[in-house]
Amino acid sequence: MSGHSIRLRPVVEEDLAMFRRFATEPGLIGLDWTGFKDPQEPARRFATDSYLGAESSRLMVEVEEEQVAPGFVSWALRDFGGPTRHWEIGIALLPEWRGHGIGWRAQAMLCDYLFTHTPLQRIQAGTHAENIAEQKSLVKAGFQLEGVVRACEFRDGRWCDGYLYSRLRNDPSPL
Repeated sequence: MSGHSIRLRPVVEEDLAMFRRFATEPGLIGLDWTGFKDPQEPARRFATDSYLGAESSRLMVEVEEEQVAPGFVSWALRDFGGPTRHWEIGIALLPEWRGHGIGWRAQAMLCDYLFTHTPLQRIQAGTHAENIAEQKSLVKAGFQLEGVVRACEFRDGRWCDGYLYSRLRNDPSPL
C-alpha cells in the first residue's frame, strides 16, 4: 500500500484547471476519453452548485502530506427503470498518480461517505474490460464483480464490453 495519506474534500475553484485538462487533452483520462468536451463547462457547473448536486457530485482526492489533488471521485443517481435508485461512482486520477494505492482507498472512502450520509442500499461502478488495474482497485475497495455488460460503450470507433461491480450497504468496508 502507498505511504500517501489521502482525504476527500470539496472542489475549489483552483481544481477547475484539472477538469478542463480532462476535457481537452486526448488520452489524459485514459480509456474514458470520448472526444473533446467544452472546456468552459467545469466553470459553469462549479458556479451552479460547486459540484455538490442532488443528482451528481464530485469530491477531490487530496494527498494530505503534499497538499496536492491528483484527481477526483464522482457519484450520480441511477435506476434500473423502477422506483429504487442507487449510486454509480467513478474516479479519475492524473497518470502520474495511478498505481500508488490512492484509487482504491479513495473509492472505498467515497462508499463509506455515501453509506453514512444517504439511505441508498447499492453503489455500483463500471469499468472497461481491459482496465485490469481498475478491476483490482474496485475489488480492494470492497466491490464484487456482477458481470459483463455487453457492447455498452462506443469507443475508438467500435462497441466495447464493460464490467459491472457493486458494493452493498451491508458489505464490509475494507478501511
